[in-house]
Amino acid sequence: MTTRNWSVVRVLRDRAAGLYLAGVVVSGFGTSALWLASGIWVKDLTGSDGLAALCLFAMWAPSLAGPLLGTLADRTRRKPLLICTNITLAALLTALFTVDSADRVWILFAVLFVYGAVGVVQDAAESALVATAVDASLLGDFNGLRMTANEGMKLVAPSAGAGLYAAYGGPSVALLDAVTFVLATFLYAWLRVRESAPPPPATGLRARTAEGALFLWRHDRLRPLVLAGGTTMLLSGLSAATLYAVVEGLGHSPTYAGPLYVLQGAGSVAVGLASGPLLRRLGERRFAAYGIVLTGAATALRAVPADLAVLGSGVAAGMGLPCVLIAGLTAVQRETPGELLGRTAATANTLMFAPTAIGLAVGAALVELVDHRVLLPLYALALLLTAIPLFQRRASASRTASRSPSDANPA
Repeated sequence: MTTRNWSVVRVLRDRAAGLYLAGVVVSGFGTSALWLASGIWVKDLTGSDGLAALCLFAMWAPSLAGPLLGTLADRTRRKPLLICTNITLAALLTALFTVDSADRVWILFAVLFVYGAVGVVQDAAESALVATAVDASLLGDFNGLRMTANEGMKLVAPSAGAGLYAAYGGPSVALLDAVTFVLATFLYAWLRVRESAPPPPATGLRARTAEGALFLWRHDRLRPLVLAGGTTMLLSGLSAATLYAVVEGLGHSPTYAGPLYVLQGAGSVAVGLASGPLLRRLGERRFAAYGIVLTGAATALRAVPADLAVLGSGVAAGMGLPCVLIAGLTAVQRETPGELLGRTAATANTLMFAPTAIGLAVGAALVELVDHRVLLPLYALALLLTAIPLFQRRASASRTASRSPSDANPA
């Protein structure tokens, strides 16, 4: 592979892709710093482990309304929407400067909930804007690098947020996050993209909200990818719930989970860098399928009571799990008409990411009843079965050129 074809070079040489990726890195750093610091903040103020855990839930709960919130991203031009929402979040975070006692913790939860809801709208608008601003041949590279950027931030930002909180308190982390949103606003403002105003809606809100889900369900290339993504994330949640049982089985303290998270993040960074060339070589379905198979192998490997096997499973899971997500998002961006892309992307994100929470909840109950060495091979087998339909590739399924709205409509 020549330097000219390397994903980083291909994306960064594209002005729009480089600016947008920089925005993702900047705002992602602030978000990753806040989600960990907010839990520590609540724990310090209330002494409650349950309330501290609810911080992450408050940020993720709005994703369940993804189809509805994504509809908002299709009702206006996406670049001004991103600028407006970033400024709004920067202003909203200043409310956290008043959180200094247990009876004001509700302000933190309210901010986190709105933060999560605005984030869903932003993700939908970003997916649609990227499909407009970034060359279609770079979408796979870009989505892989976005995954790399997000995972890279998760490796460094939470520790930075915790350190800043320990030194200067919660408001300092809120200020950091607000500054990152302001910086992201300037980056998005420099994007050069032509967007026409969307036409007036011809149907009601309920019908417009359902259009994204109906488009995914009727599309014979997107439906298998999104369903496989949701199933994979459900099984990954079930598997993740066994983590501390695995660590205990190895004879280590719970802090041993830290290196496993780092190794998984490193694997995700690596596959993100390679995803563009792999997508062009394999197509979305086979790229996703191989990633699911690798995730299944990692899940089975985690059942082996040996440090080397478990550490290796962390790297393998980090490399395998993002593949179906990158493939699914890239396919949605290429196959969906622009006027539907916001709500379709938001619906796909909900269908692929929401099952993780269900898997974690169910898995937490199962691991109390059944030995993890029994559960993990079963989860691995289910992952392998999930990958099989994706290997049954139709000739049209691996097509990587973007399609016109009329061609993309399965009706």
